[in-house]
Amino acid sequence: MDPRPVTLSGRLVRLEPLTPAHVPELFDALSLDPTIWRWWLVPPPPTLDGMATVVRAELDAVAAGDAVAFAQVEAATGRARGVTRYMDIRRAHRGLEVGGTWLGRPWQRGGMNTEAKYLLLRHAFEELSAVRVQLKTDLRNTQSQAAIERLGAVREGVLRKHIIVRDGFVRDSVLYSVVAEEWPAVKTRLEALMAPR
Repeated sequence: MDPRPVTLSGRLVRLEPLTPAHVPELFDALSLDPTIWRWWLVPPPPTLDGMATVVRAELDAVAAGDAVAFAQVEAATGRARGVTRYMDIRRAHRGLEVGGTWLGRPWQRGGMNTEAKYLLLRHAFEELSAVRVQLKTDLRNTQSQAAIERLGAVREGVLRKHIIVRDGFVRDSVLYSVVAEEWPAVKTRLEALMAPR
């Protein structure tokens, strides 16, 4: 298992390898409501240069082999509306984490996030032969927990006093996973959720 930058396309969203060219559109999407970064470890960038710095850090992690970062591009407009990534890649153990995800407020709850998670999970299990995909979120972030549970991921527990976030708060993290044996049922569930109404 060796995740590499790749484009994953769906009906609503296209996940394409993150590049500096995405910076202006990402800055615009975040600027509509910076509070969506409430749970992030770093504050929302207040300037275009700040967003460029955030993207550079993502690309440094990609270059080091620690992550694969994707721009979440709205299929209808071709504009980047957020970011997601594979991270905590454990090649020898065929596991990884889907995380570092954000999507501008106007595009939340419109199907893009569900489809993006479907594309990432399908690629991980069906192309990369992963045996485990995990997701984590701040214990205080109930919206994220509900979204992860809606995917069909199993809540494994709470990592107590897991990390210190930007305001000095010592965060508890909720850990979820999907394992290879569960993927067929999760896939069916997600395809039903994504079916045009």
